[in-house]
Amino acid sequence: MLEHASELLSRDFFARPGQQVAPDLLGCVLERETEDGIVAVALTEVEAYAGAVDPASHAYRGRTARNAVMFGPPGHAYVYFTYGMHFCANVVCLPPGTASGVLLRAGQVVAGEELARRRRPSAGPARDLARGPGRLCQALDIGRALDGADLCDPASPLRIRPAPARGTIPAPRVISTGPRVGVREAADVPWRFWLDGEPSVSAYRPHVPLRRVLRVVCVKITGLVKTLDLTKVSSGRRVRHAPRGKERRKAGRDPGRHPDSISRRVPRVTRSLTVVRHGWPEDRGVRNILGKLRDTRLTRRVLRSKV
Repeated sequence: MLEHASELLSRDFFARPGQQVAPDLLGCVLERETEDGIVAVALTEVEAYAGAVDPASHAYRGRTARNAVMFGPPGHAYVYFTYGMHFCANVVCLPPGTASGVLLRAGQVVAGEELARRRRPSAGPARDLARGPGRLCQALDIGRALDGADLCDPASPLRIRPAPARGTIPAPRVISTGPRVGVREAADVPWRFWLDGEPSVSAYRPHVPLRRVLRVVCVKITGLVKTLDLTKVSSGRRVRHAPRGKERRKAGRDPGRHPDSISRRVPRVTRSLTVVRHGWPEDRGVRNILGKLRDTRLTRRVLRSKV
């Protein structure tokens, strides 16, 4: 049973730079109250962002409608939607007008586990219920409506309490630091803090540039559907399938049969395919398939790049 601290964290606690607040938040309890009940997590992993001087911060390029809460008073929640799938919750730090914050990355559910599981039915062991910023928000039912919520107000549906004297996370707690997860700019800044040895801490993943898949082409060769990932073919090139057999016979040419010939049931829409950008595909399997298209004379003009 969770032993709550009687008081919430004060606003003065958050009126400091995020990199100072972040390690002090570890072990503190984030509560979310709804009509269904209360779910609380003991924070085990956080990340600090320093606003205008931090290229990885949402506030680096100034105030916008999205990040306006970060420029407000400390002790409020900054909630944003990311990757078109998840919400992430942050704590605003520093006095109004100066943006700084701490991303709440992970926690151990210490109250309301049954309710958290109903919100995350696919979760496995208890450690995975709030393991990661998206999972944490899902388990606590944190959405955009809580953007700007006052974490220091006892009447708020979202609030933070100090670490309980006898909590589920035993003392002494060893705090580890390292680079932030998935950050492209300032990737080496060690402003990620976590409780060493805690199973609810998420795995570290560096930033990986997204590949822009503009078109994926499927062709049918010897009865098997092959998927060509042509994301690195130079811009403006085209692959054109030759006319069908009837049209070729009219031109005095016999299309013949070939074991690797493309099925004539290939949809007509694929007869002229715009090939996507970024150079020739590196995957050898893609090269081989395009080579077969050329060798069987089923293309009028194959890409001019080397095969």
